[in-house]
This record gives sequence, C-alpha cells and structure tokens, in this order.
Amino acid sequence: MRLVIARCSVDYEGRLRAHLPLATRLLMVKADGSVLIHSDGGSYKPLNWMSPPASLRTLPPDEDEREAGVEDIWQVQHAKTDDRLVIRIHETLHDTSHELGIDPGLVKDGVEADLQRLLAEQITLLGAGFTLVRREYMTPIGPVDILARDAAGGTVAVELKRRGDIDGVEQLTRYLELMNRDPLLAPVRGIFAAQQIKPQARTLATDRGIECLLLDYDAMRGVDDSDARLF
Repeated sequence: MRLVIARCSVDYEGRLRAHLPLATRLLMVKADGSVLIHSDGGSYKPLNWMSPPASLRTLPPDEDEREAGVEDIWQVQHAKTDDRLVIRIHETLHDTSHELGIDPGLVKDGVEADLQRLLAEQITLLGAGFTLVRREYMTPIGPVDILARDAAGGTVAVELKRRGDIDGVEQLTRYLELMNRDPLLAPVRGIFAAQQIKPQARTLATDRGIECLLLDYDAMRGVDDSDARLF
C-alpha cells in the first residue's frame, strides 16, 4: 500500500463529474488497483475514489499547470469504463509504501453464533431448572437455534437474534407451528431472545404467546465494564 499526503486537487470524469478544490489530503493506493482520497474528517468514508480494476499513470504537467504550481498529475483510469480520476499534486508532504501481506479478514464478535454458544453454556438464563436438549435442532424448514426443556419438562424452542425484529418473531412462529404437530415434542413454547428487541416485535411475540428475553452479551462472556460506567 502506498500512502501519500499531498496538497492536491481532484477531478472525477466519466458518468458524472466531481471536483475537489486544492487542499491537503491523504492519497491511498492499494495493491488491488483502487485509489482513495481521504480528508482528516468524515470517518472512514473517502472524499472520492476509483474502484478496481484500475491503472495509475503519472503524467507531467503542461506549462499552464506548472505555472499554477502543479508538480505531478496522477491519472487513474478504470479498466472497464471511461471513468477516471485526475489528481493534480501541488506539494508532496509524505510518500511511503508498505507491504501489508494477505489480510485474514474480519472476525466478528457478538454474532448470533456467539450468542447461541454462550446461551447453551448458560442455559439457566432462560429460567431456573432449564436444561439444554441441543443446539441447531433441525426442522424441515430450518434449524431452531436452541431446543431446551424447562423445569417442568416442557419443550422450549429458542430463536436468537442480535437485534430482534418482527421477521424473527415470524420465523419462530413458523417453527412452533411445525414442531407442535410432532406428538413427541408438543406442546412446544417459544422464547425470542436478543440483545435488543424492537417494540413492534415484542408486541407481536406477546400476542402469539412467545416470551421475550433480553441478553447481555458482555455479562454472558464475563466482561465487567463497571469501571466505564458513570453510575
């Protein structure tokens, strides 16, 4: 990856036209051919960019451009369209390249699989006397996240979501309708468990006799964030 901090102006030409006036910016050139122009604000989003496949050529400025203070011109041409970036560099403040290697990709924490594993390990969060039957209990229309039995020996189907909405309640409803046709399982009641549950989803679940349970992911994985709290 090449990182250049420079005073520059940028023009995007092609299906649309856009112009960035002269200012100090970060120019990022990636190994995949993409070029991104960043300011010192706007979070992660670049001001403008060219997606791969693209090629970068350095061109000399003409006489008028040189008189205007242009030192170098970058032309970034997309390989499959007429779109291109033209970056006119007036002053280079920093220019460095780094070999980053192959990135292993993002490993997400707190996804539904993590919630499922932790709840299976801490099944009594569903209530005293609960026992785990199995995770990913397969039905003809898909797997139920957790199948458990309550203290009275009743069958309980648990649907897990990070953010619980109406679709999740509908999904659990379909599972319950199917499972309650099985005399070996019936009667089966449902629990809709999530880190957040939208009010509409809670209303629908209650109307259908489905219990709602809020899960504290940090508490489940043993993280004590009390030092970060004001109260």
